Amino acid sequence: MPTDLDPIDYKILRELSHDARISHVILSERVGLSSTACARRLQHLEKIGIIYGYSADIDPSLLGYRMQAIVHISLDHQNENALAAFERAVRNCPDVTSCHLMSGSHDYLVQVLVRDMEDYERVHNQYLSRLPGVIRLQSSFVMRSVIKRSISTSALVGD
Repeated sequence: MPTDLDPIDYKILRELSHDARISHVILSERVGLSSTACARRLQHLEKIGIIYGYSADIDPSLLGYRMQAIVHISLDHQNENALAAFERAVRNCPDVTSCHLMSGSHDYLVQVLVRDMEDYERVHNQYLSRLPGVIRLQSSFVMRSVIKRSISTSALVGD
C-alpha cells in the first residue's frame, strides 16, 4: 500500500471504480468529506498518477464487433531490439485492443476485437502475421465475458 494514501483515498478510488462519472457532491458525501476536500484529494490522486484517466465502457457488440480473439504470439528472437520492433508495429494495428509482454511459453498476449471470423481473417492476414519477428500465432475466441475489472476490489481496501 502506498504510504501517502489513507482509507479515505481508498474510499474515493472504490467509488470511482464503480462510477467514474459520479458527481463531486455525491462522491464527497459517500467518502465523508466536504466537496472541496474531496476535490483536493482527487486532484492529488491524479497528480501522483494513481488516477491516470477516465473512460467510458462501450459495448462493442452494439457497434457490430461480436468477436474477441485472444492471440498468443511467439517471436523468433527475444532480444531488446526484436521486442521493441514488435511493440512499435503492434501499436499500429487498429483492431488490437491490448497487448501484453508475457512470461512463459509465448512472448505476447494480444486481444483483438472484430466483427466476425472473416474480419478476424483480415486482421490476421493484414496485421498479425506481418508483425516483425512473429513465428507463431495461436488464436482463441472469447465465448462469453464473465468479469472485467480494471483493478480488483481487494486492491482498493486500504484499511
